[in-house]
Amino acid sequence: MSYDATDHFVHVRGATEHNLRNVDVDIPRDAMVAFTGVSGSGKSSLAFGTLYAEAQRRYFESVAPYARRLLQQVGAPHVQEITGLPPAVALQQRRGAPSSRSTVGTITTLSNLLRMLYSRAGTYPSGAARLEAEAFSPNTAAGACPRCHGLGVVHDVTEELLVPDPSLSIRDGAIAAWPGAWQGANLRSVVSGLGIDIDKPWRRLRKSDRDWLLYTDEQPSVLVEPERDRVDHGYYGTFWSARKHVMHVLADSRSDRMRERALRFVRSVPCPACQGSGLRPEALAVSFAGHSIAEVNAMSLLDLVTLLRPVAELAGAGAATSSARSGEATEVAVRICGDLVARVAVLLDLGLGYLSLARSSTTLSPGEAQRLRIATQLRSGLFGVVYVLDEPSAGLHPADAEPLLDVLDRLKASGNSLFVVEHDMDVVRRADWVVDIGPGAGEGGGRVLYSGPVPGLEEVEESATSSHLFGRTRPLDRSPRPPQGWLHLRGVSRHNLHDVSVDVPLCVLTAVTGVSGSGKSTLVTQVLAEVVRSHLGLAPEEPGEAELEVDVQDASGLEAFDRLVLVDQRPIGRTPRSNLATYTGMFDAVRKLYAATDEARARGYSAGRFSFNVAEGRCETCQGEGFVAVELLFLPGTYAPCPTCHGARYNAETLEVAYRGADIAEVLAMSVDEAAKFLADVPAASRSLETLRDVGLGYLRLGQPATELSGGEAQRIKLATELQRARRGHALYLLDEPTAGLHPADIRLLLHQLHRLVDAGNTVVLVEHDLDTIATADWVIDLGPAGGDAGGRVVATGSPAELVEAPDSATAPYLARRLARP
Repeated sequence: MSYDATDHFVHVRGATEHNLRNVDVDIPRDAMVAFTGVSGSGKSSLAFGTLYAEAQRRYFESVAPYARRLLQQVGAPHVQEITGLPPAVALQQRRGAPSSRSTVGTITTLSNLLRMLYSRAGTYPSGAARLEAEAFSPNTAAGACPRCHGLGVVHDVTEELLVPDPSLSIRDGAIAAWPGAWQGANLRSVVSGLGIDIDKPWRRLRKSDRDWLLYTDEQPSVLVEPERDRVDHGYYGTFWSARKHVMHVLADSRSDRMRERALRFVRSVPCPACQGSGLRPEALAVSFAGHSIAEVNAMSLLDLVTLLRPVAELAGAGAATSSARSGEATEVAVRICGDLVARVAVLLDLGLGYLSLARSSTTLSPGEAQRLRIATQLRSGLFGVVYVLDEPSAGLHPADAEPLLDVLDRLKASGNSLFVVEHDMDVVRRADWVVDIGPGAGEGGGRVLYSGPVPGLEEVEESATSSHLFGRTRPLDRSPRPPQGWLHLRGVSRHNLHDVSVDVPLCVLTAVTGVSGSGKSTLVTQVLAEVVRSHLGLAPEEPGEAELEVDVQDASGLEAFDRLVLVDQRPIGRTPRSNLATYTGMFDAVRKLYAATDEARARGYSAGRFSFNVAEGRCETCQGEGFVAVELLFLPGTYAPCPTCHGARYNAETLEVAYRGADIAEVLAMSVDEAAKFLADVPAASRSLETLRDVGLGYLRLGQPATELSGGEAQRIKLATELQRARRGHALYLLDEPTAGLHPADIRLLLHQLHRLVDAGNTVVLVEHDLDTIATADWVIDLGPAGGDAGGRVVATGSPAELVEAPDSATAPYLARRLARP
């Protein structure tokens, strides 16, 4: 196909990436194009796997081979031809960054400007030399605090951990971190020899003595007198403080059990040398507008603009000076402050004013991280680029989605094209063009049902998107269930929740709502989860959770719960060896099935033979991975199917055993829908497969690696795994934005399952933005009124119909419009 430069379309021919069925489609440039369809239909395969991948491939072709090693390549797509495709930038959903050193400031590059401001225009102590900008970064050798190496935290002991019961005496074991048996008795004798009363309750000892016993580096030797029943001669015993003993064990002990015990007394605490900033004292001594760079980094973006705007406005007043020693009034200060204020203003428009520059990217929601990247692109000034966006509205309150759409309009007005994978029907209505993929997921999808202006989609009856977009699907209408009791939390404080009191109804479905940053996830997935977990005597799911003290003054009603189920969007595994089949447990039943065949019995194969993680059954060339790494001279390393097993993961002998004509690798390659038919008469597998279908995951392959699953898919797999178990008792289910990234048709499936849980006598609490989901809830707890320090309060509670009357609720007007729909 010849390319016509005046033709303002991207032409795709013969796309077969993943489940796409030889797709031909024409997509307009200089427009906002929405890619729609149910989850797994092939939207992302077309937008990211084909269009973005091809744009990247063409860019890499223009780069010198030796330089390509430094670039992360996405691979060549399976497509015959694409013409009219401009350069592309992908803005995908990513849950945090792999490094805790990545922050809001580094993502947006605002930290670079701020460091330059302090270097060039900061107020230095008398006689101090001017520092280069890198000295204000905790990520450089010039700036990093020598104690914590720039991390801002150190692992250290605290008195509360070392001495859990201050009513005990030293003889009775007050210092729990000290060793037991003879060593502990020796230390007690040494302390007694130093003149400290080992029979007095710990809390009654002098503070100077308590601190010395716990923290000193001194190691005096003391003559220990002979004692009846213990030692028959005197000796010199050496003192070890509690901290020195713990750190010695962690550094030098080869015993895993001793190291594990010592870790119980260690907690991550702000570095005492830099107060958690990660910076050297020389950098912290420099100020601007009366604040150190650490203090400015900790401010909300809203407060940052308030601080810097007076300096930026000196430019208009003509008050700037070129003097090098006049600090805030210098021309360089005025220019940098002006740039900072302009850049932060975009973030404020996107509803992110509650964030701080120091906020770690690992704590950001996918929606927050994507909005930060969009704002950065808006300032980049690129022209003629295709921005490929992955569900930009996912995880956003409707009040936050509106300014996001305004920013996207500005990107388009700057001469760019927007290809948006999207499920939010309000966003789709704003598009100039829609490409609808379907009609179903996996093998049932992969076709372009419609490509054209949005109104034309109404005529496509087989489109699930059309049905929801134009109101042919009626919303679920339910009468609110009455609560069967209450869980009362009083005086909750965590992050931006300050002395909050919350009442959670039992045996109903509760939606916790509010704008981004209002405190929803903090309340539900942290405070509520940890309070109930503690009541049930369960260990924290993540090691770091034990380090955070939940400040709840009073909690009642906890005795109602027998179990806690936290269904979040964390991955179901961190390596390709973890997959759908292994996580749900159905693979155990499948392996037993193959081990029970006549052929397997004749060969003496056990169920373990059919695990790709066990040496006897797996392919030894790829160690059961199914692929091998290929190192290329001057080019980035890549992966290729294993030359021995061709991706099957098993050795040839194992694959010779068949069940109903299929070997075990072929079962792993089946979709959930296909496997449900194949294994319909195997109860242990069938029950698991049917629950996966019930939550809309019939399109996933059984062997699909955990690393390929989205956060929403991982969450629904966890929910399905829980649903398949026969349980008794009252469980509390906590879900964090379970509808994020789901098509309205998939949301309906999910809601049926959640209401099934409630009908079975359980309590479901979910953090949610989707208005259809909130409208079907029995009870709503709305937090706000805004994000960050302006949030963290319970603004309104009640049924959805009652909530719409709340005057201070940001959710109320949007929910009112939703409830008014027929």
